[in-house]
Amino acid sequence: MNPTDFLPWMIVLPLIGSVLNGLVLRPRSVRKAGVIATCFSAASFVFAVILAFQPETASWSVPWLDAGKLDLNWALRFDSLTCLMALFVSGIGTVIHLYSIGYMSEEPTPYRYFAYLNLFLFNMLLLVCADNLPVLFVGWEGVGLCSYLLIGYWYEDIQKSNAGMKAFILNRIGDAGFLLGIFLCFRLFGTLEFGPMKELLAKSSQFDLRWLNLAALFLFIGATGKSAQIPLFVWLPDAMAGPTPVSALIHAATMVTAGIYLIARMSFLFQVSAATNLLISTIGVATALMAALIATSQTDIKKVLAYSTVSQLGLMFLGLGQGAYLAAIFHVFTHAFFKALLFLGAGSVIHALSGQQDIRKMGGLRKSTPQTFFTFAIGTAAIAGIPPLAGFFSKDFLLYSVMRGTQGEIFWVLGSLVSLLTAFYMCRLFALVFLGSFRGSEKNHPHESPIVMTLPLWILALGSVAAGWVGIPSDWHLAPNLLEHWLHGVLPETTGQEGFLGENASMGIATLLAFLGSGLGLWLFSNPKRAEAPGKLLRPLGILFNNKFWIDELYGLAIVRPFHLISRFLSEIVDKWVIDAAVLLPGKIARAGGTVLSLIQAGSVQLYLLVMLGGTLAFLWYCLEGGLV
Repeated sequence: MNPTDFLPWMIVLPLIGSVLNGLVLRPRSVRKAGVIATCFSAASFVFAVILAFQPETASWSVPWLDAGKLDLNWALRFDSLTCLMALFVSGIGTVIHLYSIGYMSEEPTPYRYFAYLNLFLFNMLLLVCADNLPVLFVGWEGVGLCSYLLIGYWYEDIQKSNAGMKAFILNRIGDAGFLLGIFLCFRLFGTLEFGPMKELLAKSSQFDLRWLNLAALFLFIGATGKSAQIPLFVWLPDAMAGPTPVSALIHAATMVTAGIYLIARMSFLFQVSAATNLLISTIGVATALMAALIATSQTDIKKVLAYSTVSQLGLMFLGLGQGAYLAAIFHVFTHAFFKALLFLGAGSVIHALSGQQDIRKMGGLRKSTPQTFFTFAIGTAAIAGIPPLAGFFSKDFLLYSVMRGTQGEIFWVLGSLVSLLTAFYMCRLFALVFLGSFRGSEKNHPHESPIVMTLPLWILALGSVAAGWVGIPSDWHLAPNLLEHWLHGVLPETTGQEGFLGENASMGIATLLAFLGSGLGLWLFSNPKRAEAPGKLLRPLGILFNNKFWIDELYGLAIVRPFHLISRFLSEIVDKWVIDAAVLLPGKIARAGGTVLSLIQAGSVQLYLLVMLGGTLAFLWYCLEGGLV
């Protein structure tokens, strides 16, 4: 078999697993459904590895749309950027599938859960392998559908069902912008394939920068929906309503990285869109800072990690806006490992405490859940930026690259503040969950998770340690920068001014901030009584952060409530008294006329004779008056 033929199979295999579980076999056994889904996911990862070792870019296409000037193929491409994304999407996705076998062990309809999970993987692989915008959009909409199905998986619970609907609706707002961006790209370039668009933009100087900025802006609006940036970020924390492995899949390896991938893939357009780039940087750093502040006061273990995801995505967008495409993708890669580890670790904690998610009712779990404790510690240190773990390399490289961009000094300062807050709130979480004494109910009986759940934790912990070494700075002369070499020619090189600090100095400050935030978080919350005095002093800020800046309430007041009032007015007034009246009036007139005419059809001979006599007399009178007789 030609290695290129592996490309469609790599994508389709999870779809086959989804069909087998959801439509054909429909097994009631969690183990059977999980094994089927995991095997197909793992096979997809094996094909991705085979394709990764091919010396040339793999491509595959068949005719799809031919309408007017639009001649489009269903085209797939496997270059180095696609390879990186496909490897961790399918690899980490497989680990999450395996973990789900243990976590969902008591699920009564496992075939439905694993069918959705495989379908999610299929759509994400389609998205990253697409060679043009319409095929990418099909995968884009597919992961949106799967997020709705999985977030609202326990649909019997109205709150969980509403969370799925919220994610679906907010993503459709972003998708409307994405569609407008696709239409503008076709209007500008006459094609929607990535390669030809890039070549046209490189060869011609006739494009109007205003239209290019507008096309980039609309594509970015689509990215804000998928990757949860201001103002469309509020769906992501509510996505915690789904099963915890779903949270790991959405937050680490699949859906939320789609917006980052889109901008990186279309970097040739965003490179010439200076105004849009400044907006991307501003929204990215604002989202990162706001979400980090909110995370410092959350008490739900999954909500802390959710806002952490929003914050880290904000840093990635900051990097994209500053032209640091390689640094942003590097952080996407490392983030996938340690954020998946943290979410699955949180799932192990929830499993150990029989569903408890309030970190105020935890503590001291290092003794009863030692494997979860050690792996969660690795994930916490990685996201905090402690050397030599993955987050240390990617986050520090990202901040240094940001420093070299437009207005890089202020963005670097704000990004460093986010880094400090990240270390603080993650160590706060770690201390409240694992250190000190147990504060929960004696009925919980904390216990370690089974091996089918702990094995994925160790695999991801290994990735959280090693993933950063593929992007080790070249001037360290310890090893070649494999990621930079791998993505050379696919992503543009970071250009810009020299930073006011050297790379090593920037990394040193970031590391110092990581240790400072981590130490403060551990010291304050390893004994929660220490945090009481600072908590009282900062109570107004705590209320603000705990209530998430009242963004949801503001949206409800400014958008949802007026929309309900307008809908009620249209339903009860316009629909009833204008539209219904206009439609029903002819019928009412006809009915009234029929009622009158029915009076002469009473079946009475005397009435008929009377009508005939009256008619005859009226006719004679008319004739006499008119002189006809």
